[in-house]
Amino acid sequence: MTPLSPPPLSRIRIGSAPDSWGVWFPDDPLQVPWHRFLDEVAEAGYEWIELGPYGYLPTDPVRLAEETRRRGLKVSAGTVFTALHHGPAVWDRTWAHVADNAALAQAMGAGHLVVIPSFWRDDKTGQVLEDRTLTADQWRALTTLTERLGLEVQDRFGLRIVVHPHADTHIDSEENVSRFLDATDPDLVALCLDTGHYAYCGGDSVKLIETYGERIGYLHLKQVDPAILADVVAAGTPFGPAVARGVMCEPPAGVPALEPVLTAAQALGVDLFAIVEQDMYPCPPDKPYPIAERTRRFLRSCGA
Repeated sequence: MTPLSPPPLSRIRIGSAPDSWGVWFPDDPLQVPWHRFLDEVAEAGYEWIELGPYGYLPTDPVRLAEETRRRGLKVSAGTVFTALHHGPAVWDRTWAHVADNAALAQAMGAGHLVVIPSFWRDDKTGQVLEDRTLTADQWRALTTLTERLGLEVQDRFGLRIVVHPHADTHIDSEENVSRFLDATDPDLVALCLDTGHYAYCGGDSVKLIETYGERIGYLHLKQVDPAILADVVAAGTPFGPAVARGVMCEPPAGVPALEPVLTAAQALGVDLFAIVEQDMYPCPPDKPYPIAERTRRFLRSCGA
């Protein structure tokens, strides 16, 4: 008897991002050049990409459109970092950063803007920058200003913001993600569920999809190595050094299992991007491509 193939995940659109090539910064000597990323992500079998840190890829939309078009690539989202828990005093600076990113994403035909909260400790050096726990006033500022951001980005650029829970930020654990979602308007704020970061912080991605399905607007596919994770959690290792140790690993070697996550996402009955991100900064330049190609093959075996 011929084994049955997994059901096609017809609502899931797979892509990748500069992050899977070890890119965290607009310009860094430890990162591959942007043209190599574009060449290799296309060769590895991906159609969709994110813009990554603003300034890594060309910011001239005409040039970037030509560079992506000739490689058969399309853009799903841009990415911004915000510190809205600091209140109205940071709005103007935040909006200037957001507007540049959103304008480029819009020009490239993207529909989403991934919003990552600021880190309470530096992701490169591990330096503690502020308290890891927000006050009630800070939570209020974070949620109300994120709603404002969602409205402004929607009205001015036609993009939907998707907020990304992330290790070493204030939106990380199940408790904090739930608190954030419960306090924000679903019409203005959706979630970018990063399976690796959520597992890193103790969360269950399938449970989150089943509980807050209407809030899931975007996915990042990522796995963590449970043995390394246990060590870094026990030692209180910052996220950046944990990544350098290999805490984010190649699927399907880690957790969470991605097949149940994709199945739960498919069951929502909406079109979703699922962007592969394997944090690897810093990494040898020849390391990302073989991993990206094997990961794409694995996801096809899952029906995606």
